Amino acid sequence: MFLLFLTFVIFQRICELAVAKRNEKWMKEQGGVEFGKTHYVFIVLVHALFFISLCLEVLVQERVISPYWPALVSLFLVTQIGRIWALLSLGKYWNTKIIVVPHATVIKKGPYKFLKHPNYLIVTVEFFVIPLLFQAYGTLIAFSLLNALILMIRIPAEERALCEHTKYNEVFHKTNRLLPLPFMKKM
Repeated sequence: MFLLFLTFVIFQRICELAVAKRNEKWMKEQGGVEFGKTHYVFIVLVHALFFISLCLEVLVQERVISPYWPALVSLFLVTQIGRIWALLSLGKYWNTKIIVVPHATVIKKGPYKFLKHPNYLIVTVEFFVIPLLFQAYGTLIAFSLLNALILMIRIPAEERALCEHTKYNEVFHKTNRLLPLPFMKKM
């Protein structure tokens, strides 16, 4: 089951990278400018190492699927629906890199009506759910912390680029960064 699940997730990521590459080409043809190149390498590294760590922990330590797998698989499926919803909502503007087309219309539809960064929330949940599904607790702790650290760099860099080159701040002035909690409205 683990190898089948892992194959699905990696295949999905490869497809997303192909979409991102196509979108990057289009955005740059529209005058798009890339930001955050220095930290993007670390994002790629964290995601690649996540899968390596997961494989090592599950296969070497012979981890088995969690007894709570039905709930965890359900939560994983919800994240995948959210991932597709976020990707489709941004359309050609969706990317794994920070690429901003100056003066482009800021998109606030789909999950972006509620959150500034729904895809980052989805990835954060996945960094919990996937290791929990296979009881890979070392991977869960290490990569949840690494993901939190990289998002502390990534989100402000992305927001800074969008604010400088679009009307992002006007559109999202009352929307949460990552979590839809009432007490976080002014983040």
